[in-house]
Amino acid sequence: MSGVQCHWYSTRLGRTTMQHRTLGRQGLVVSAIGYGAMGTTFAYGPGDDTESIAAIRHAHDLGVTHFDTAELYGWGTGERLLGAALAPVRDEVTIATKFGFTDTYGQDSRPDHIRQVVDTSLRNLGTDSIDLLYQHVHDPQVPIEDVVGVMQEFVQAGKVRYLGLSNTDAENIRRANAVHPISVLQTEYSVFARESEDLFPVVDELGIGIVAYSPLARGFLSGAVQPRSAYAQEDIRQFLEWWAPEHWDANTGVVAGLTELADTKGISLSQLALAWILAQRDDIVPIPGSRNPGRVAENAAAAAVTFTAEDLERITTLGQGVRGKRHRLSHRPSRDATRGRTGGSPPAGREPPVRNGVRTHDAHNAKKPRSERTGASRVALVAGAGFEPTTSGL
Repeated sequence: MSGVQCHWYSTRLGRTTMQHRTLGRQGLVVSAIGYGAMGTTFAYGPGDDTESIAAIRHAHDLGVTHFDTAELYGWGTGERLLGAALAPVRDEVTIATKFGFTDTYGQDSRPDHIRQVVDTSLRNLGTDSIDLLYQHVHDPQVPIEDVVGVMQEFVQAGKVRYLGLSNTDAENIRRANAVHPISVLQTEYSVFARESEDLFPVVDELGIGIVAYSPLARGFLSGAVQPRSAYAQEDIRQFLEWWAPEHWDANTGVVAGLTELADTKGISLSQLALAWILAQRDDIVPIPGSRNPGRVAENAAAAAVTFTAEDLERITTLGQGVRGKRHRLSHRPSRDATRGRTGGSPPAGREPPVRNGVRTHDAHNAKKPRSERTGASRVALVAGAGFEPTTSGL
């Protein structure tokens, strides 16, 4: 991984220090463990703002400097919560956010929509610049060159510092990077989900860093996994294949083996899972999220964990026993998993513009098959990130 640097700063994690990593070739330096704020307002059941703010600020106290959110995460409520939590330390952290979805969970990366969303995100976050801006999901209706061209406008205006892509493929990464340097690819990556390794050659070639979302396999590697019956009706784990009854025994067996190894090293399962990601590359940063300050501390301490070659081989072998696809649903949700709001209603205060009697996002999505506008887009919401680049849904 050419151009990769690791730095050690003085921030204390108990008796150790937080490692910082450089992502891309443009100078973005972040803590080795970041914080993913999706679950503060979205997808994992009801949230508690006071608890979430305390967790975010505790993460910063422990040396975490990179915080990730998106327009999609509560349609602005997630950005506002994160912005409020980090306002006292804004100059000490980097904030990432994303655009690319419509109010009905289709894709929309048209230039005018990007401009509208980014300006709104700046207001929501209470900042004059976004450190890292991602396209959240590829929009097949809009050439990636046009998308990055608009993102580049914000860089030139001083409103965005670095650019990234999420939920995309190698071709789009190359085409995007030809317009403006891409610093980061955000992708799902964990012991349970290693499909993104197919993209490692292209990011290595182009000098792009990686941010790993869902590094604890959506909670399966948290050390507190439970069967579906323990989760709220609209929790996304009700619908993911890893929790399907036919895969439950195999996957909890993998967890048991990993937990046994973690016990021999005196660490938790979540620390093992995060440290395994850090051991794969020098330019990868996982972004676990938790509303529990104790969990946040546990996750941050994973930056100090090291493995032997035998440990890593054992983890790889155990991971081969995982059953079920990372984004395939065993059945469809009945409603949207975002604080009880039903799928067809736009968020309050965010009514999309109307042109020629048609809401613009509906006109855009009308070009797509109905299954893509409804079923697949609903799947994208439930999976919590975006569309698989080569399939009709997650």
